[in-house]
Amino acid sequence: MKIYLVTKNHGKLLAANSVFSKKNIELLQVNKDYLEIQADNSLEIAKHTALEAAKELGSPAIREDHSLHINALGIPGPYMNYFEKRISVKNILKILSSFKDRSGYFEVATVYAEPNGKTKEYSFRIPFQIAKKEKGKLQTGWPRIIVLKSEKKTLAEYPESERVNIWNKNYIKIASYIANSK
Repeated sequence: MKIYLVTKNHGKLLAANSVFSKKNIELLQVNKDYLEIQADNSLEIAKHTALEAAKELGSPAIREDHSLHINALGIPGPYMNYFEKRISVKNILKILSSFKDRSGYFEVATVYAEPNGKTKEYSFRIPFQIAKKEKGKLQTGWPRIIVLKSEKKTLAEYPESERVNIWNKNYIKIASYIANSK
């Protein structure tokens, strides 16, 4: 079986391939910019794009959307991409220095869509803390201050290949759904 994944993100492709390759599901990357709607949650955003891609391609498609929530700021996660592009690590650390709560979470929403409009939707959260200083050289920007719960290192301190099992939970559920639908 072939399935399309709409992403330009190497990490998302790596996580998806870690699951689908073991299930003999051929994953094809769709490296196209679809209109990304603005919504208060990642599930709506992922669903819109997955449905659009599945209808256009005439084949099942998957879209994953991550959002970042910083509890002290109270800003819905899907909008954080906008802030991350405009607020430097130095400035976000300065803003958060006046808050006791430095916790947050990633919302990882993944939608499997069929051309007929049928979808399977999955979402989970990954809690984190914001470090007090930048660490790591494997990524730039905010990953240099985000430390996943129960971890000591920032996201920028270890390779993406070591974190695949953190991000691939929704892909596992989709692969199971596909296997049970045959």
